[in-house]
Amino acid sequence: MNASYAREEICRIGRSLFDRGYVHATAGNISVRLDDGGLLITPTDACLGFLDPGALAHLGPDGQQLSGEQASKTAVLHRRIYAQALVWDPGTRCIIHTHSAHCVAITLAPCGAELLAPITPYFVMKVGHVPVIPYHRPGALEAANAVAEQIERYGRAGQPIRAVMLSRLGPTVWQDSPAAAMAVLEELEETARLVRLAHAPLVPLDEVAIEELRRAFGARW
Repeated sequence: MNASYAREEICRIGRSLFDRGYVHATAGNISVRLDDGGLLITPTDACLGFLDPGALAHLGPDGQQLSGEQASKTAVLHRRIYAQALVWDPGTRCIIHTHSAHCVAITLAPCGAELLAPITPYFVMKVGHVPVIPYHRPGALEAANAVAEQIERYGRAGQPIRAVMLSRLGPTVWQDSPAAAMAVLEELEETARLVRLAHAPLVPLDEVAIEELRRAFGARW
């Protein structure tokens, strides 16, 4: 991906997420993998609604910062995700992390190994399994290691993932472009919102319905 275009896309996506309430204050971060294996990533403590394309941190393929403001404290997490996700999805180009309220709310009480059950077809098709990563402080190496382990575990099981949930912090998603990653995030947060709105016990899609989604749309479930 062209670096100039990537800078503009990061800022466009950041503003869109901020304007619609997916992020607030200085929460969240976005990165794009460049053609040479380096990264553009939002600066630490930056507001995603008011990013400066020229201030984005540029990291080389070895993780060394080359230019821009200080990289997000989650840069190590982003690099670990790219390293593992590329094994299963070679086109992976963008990672988005937010503190989306409905996703976070689910993890404030005891929850299962995965954030959500397969309750809607579009969640199954567009998002897939979302393992919950136990709480670690923001930027902790332990969190990056745990995420990498989950990516490998699901990939080896034939169910490559494109999202994880950092308990008490927020979802982290990845896809082959900034726009596609934002779409995954939107579907994930909307499904979490439905769960929070539901009053009756939730009834997941059955295996027959899920198998149909696999055959028709290549769903990873």
